[in-house]
Amino acid sequence: MINLATVAGVREVTARYGLMAKKKLGQHFLIDGHVLSKIISAADICADDTVLEIGPGIGGMTQALLAAGANVLAVELDKQLVPILSEMFAGENFTIVQGDILRVDLTELLGDKGTTPLSPIKVVANLPYYITTPVIFRLLESGLPFESITVMIQKEVASRMSAAPGTKDYGSLTLAIQYYADARLVANVPTNCFMPRPAVDSAVVQLRLLPAPRVDTDKEKLFQVIQAAFGKRRKTLLNALDSEGIGGGKTTLAATLEEAGINPQARGETLDIFQFAKLTEKICFFEK
Repeated sequence: MINLATVAGVREVTARYGLMAKKKLGQHFLIDGHVLSKIISAADICADDTVLEIGPGIGGMTQALLAAGANVLAVELDKQLVPILSEMFAGENFTIVQGDILRVDLTELLGDKGTTPLSPIKVVANLPYYITTPVIFRLLESGLPFESITVMIQKEVASRMSAAPGTKDYGSLTLAIQYYADARLVANVPTNCFMPRPAVDSAVVQLRLLPAPRVDTDKEKLFQVIQAAFGKRRKTLLNALDSEGIGGGKTTLAATLEEAGINPQARGETLDIFQFAKLTEKICFFEK
């Protein structure tokens, strides 16, 4: 079979089927087997694993997943690719559905009829940059038994998802991910690993989902505080929260911050999610 994660393989398949990468769909085909091996290893793909693959493209990742013994359910938006992939992987543990991952009924797609609990599911994808965040949060918020999400995304976004407190990349996106999962950066992937080359570098990030949210705090209020804290990064927490009408005025807010063990002059990027949760539980919420 053609090695689909090589320049020669991509050229052969695209020539055979008259394909071109579609810019509007963010299609960039991975041509580096070393990177592909890192993804399969990081996702810990084992025989008989159930894997949801989003946007298989011409099948480079699919081929590697199947070789590792996974049962692959792929969702592909490009109608032209669906019959091609069905033909290429006929007879394998492979099912493909044409559709938009942001619109398909995930519960129905994954076969939960309300009687038999779903087995843990691993998600693997080379995501188009323009849908990265909405796709990931749709999965995280679905309530479905996703064990892990291992995805190739824009390097800048991967850095923000996996950042540590006090760094320039740490922010509201980091904390939103931490609410649901542990994140780690698996590998940086330069543009020359794709055909055609994207405009910016990519990275592989893995999210291992928690059995329950990391903090037991009112979610809406928690992220109201977090968004306010990072709305103007140069402001202290005292000024940032007060400017959004959170905390009942500066005097009350300063006292609340100190009660939570937080310096009112600190900035949002220095707090971890547990400190934000503690602050949220103590703070007064008023309309601006």
